[in-house]
Amino acid sequence: MLTVADARARITKTMERTTSIEVSVSDVFGRVLAEELKSRRTQPPFDVSAMDGYAVCARDISSVPVTLQVVGTAHAGGSYSEILNSGEAVRIFTGAPVPMGADTIVIQEDTTAADDSVIIKGIEPERHIRSAGLDFSEGDILLEPGKLLTARDAGLIAAMNIPWVMVRQRPRVGILSTGDEIVMPGDKLGPNQIVSANSTGLAAAVRAFGGDPVLLGIAPDNRETLSRIAEGAKGIDLLVTTGGASVGDHDLIQEVLGGIGLDVDFWKIAMRPGKPLIFGNFSGTPLLGLPGNPVSTMVCALIFLKPAIEAQLGLQTSVGSLETVKVTEALRKNGKREDYIRGRLNKNKNGVMEVTPFPIQDSSMMLSLARSDCFIVRKPLAPGVSAGTSVEILRMPSILAGF
Repeated sequence: MLTVADARARITKTMERTTSIEVSVSDVFGRVLAEELKSRRTQPPFDVSAMDGYAVCARDISSVPVTLQVVGTAHAGGSYSEILNSGEAVRIFTGAPVPMGADTIVIQEDTTAADDSVIIKGIEPERHIRSAGLDFSEGDILLEPGKLLTARDAGLIAAMNIPWVMVRQRPRVGILSTGDEIVMPGDKLGPNQIVSANSTGLAAAVRAFGGDPVLLGIAPDNRETLSRIAEGAKGIDLLVTTGGASVGDHDLIQEVLGGIGLDVDFWKIAMRPGKPLIFGNFSGTPLLGLPGNPVSTMVCALIFLKPAIEAQLGLQTSVGSLETVKVTEALRKNGKREDYIRGRLNKNKNGVMEVTPFPIQDSSMMLSLARSDCFIVRKPLAPGVSAGTSVEILRMPSILAGF
């Protein structure tokens, strides 16, 4: 069986980047930039006042108090168009252009207004002027391709005076659940059926990872139906199946899809949960066949689907860095597979972070997954540890954990 790291590397290596599309600057949040962005604007475009007060010449206030004649007003969106002469002052507001001839802003708290004049009572060493180009200049390259754009980036791009941006197309990820025993939420349940959580959870995960989910429905354990539904999935960027990944009589993914274009790269990974995972190429579309148990599905989505989508977007692939914390309960010796144990992080009375594993780790239990915020990662054949021992954890990404 492949190690988790080897399997992830083989998956991401085969992913092709999606094409580029043009979107409005108002729609760039969460998209991946496909081009370098040069500013079309100098910011600020001119010297502006950083405070409310009076624009003056520094030589006129070398000693205070001093009285200056107020010759005009400048506010944001307007200006005083004349040249400021010695002995004069302009009432100015934050964001207004600094008049020609002025080189200092005296804040209004250091002044007293008197009819058409102002008494300068005190001065600060700061000039309170934001010089033209203080932030950036026209022609500056401010964002590089491959950047995952944040809300801050959206504001920066707008300030650069760029209305349209080339970004990577979100990968279209087809999600196909299989099994006679599952039905969609809200559908009529037979006496031996359960509600499918996989497609809903995976669709949310795909959105969180930067893709667009395409729900293909549920295929029963029937060769003809599975074949027909799978054929309709061709042409998307990535096909994800859940269930049917093993080799039982009702596990049909490899058998049925193998007859209509599936070329399997590998099957089985030395991990728990998630051992019966399939990866291959289905008539030109990468296929990731996940186990049917809901916890196995979501763990594999984090470990393998997230990096696959990131690779298609041109992002650096990662599932996060391992951290070291103390475990509150003893853990027995691990088996031959890399283990991902659901856990909950808490600070003890001394403010030190600790992790508590959930007492039951059955891969069908969604509640513990929903309430966990990390996985305790145990290497194959790791020795048993006692309570208070340091262990490695992988935090649940905030996009999945909700914090």
